[in-house]
Amino acid sequence: MKLIVGLGNPGSKYDQTRHNVGFEVINRLANKIACGEPATSKFESVIIETRCNGEKTLLMKPQTFMNRSGAPVKQALTFYKAEPETDLLVIVDDIHLPCGSFRLRSNGTDGGHNGLSDISNHFSKMQWSRLRIGVDEPGLIQQADYVLGRFTPEQQERVEPAIEGAVNAAIAWIECGIDEAMNKCNESGKSESRN
Repeated sequence: MKLIVGLGNPGSKYDQTRHNVGFEVINRLANKIACGEPATSKFESVIIETRCNGEKTLLMKPQTFMNRSGAPVKQALTFYKAEPETDLLVIVDDIHLPCGSFRLRSNGTDGGHNGLSDISNHFSKMQWSRLRIGVDEPGLIQQADYVLGRFTPEQQERVEPAIEGAVNAAIAWIECGIDEAMNKCNESGKSESRN
């Protein structure tokens, strides 16, 4: 069983914000691998159950707000008797990556991300896969205001291919495992905007 979690904040006022890019990846992933499968409410989340590459796959958007994402993820993993190290992929925004890039990793720190931090607090190990999508540094804007704001038109143009790349990276993670997926996808996830 594979669990792919996109992090974001619930409610229409957060739609299309930088912090909700994880939700957007889940939406597009559902259109690609779970077209026609119903969304249901479970584990304080919107979930879609499907199969990909013969593997039972759960697509999940926690509805507890970003900084309380850990409990729903823990509930789902416990219910399905899944292991974080091999069965969990978390998709988040990252202000430390340029907009238009994404990175797939097998482990790491929370990097100051409240959603990752809360998930980490529910597990004894940090070794679970994460897929970070670059949204640019906030610059002079307060970080909370920045991540809860919407992409500029120029950023939107750059983030679109990164979102599609992240969808493909998530599918590669299911089909090939984390190591091969990183080899396949990370080079294509580098932003061309960096000097």
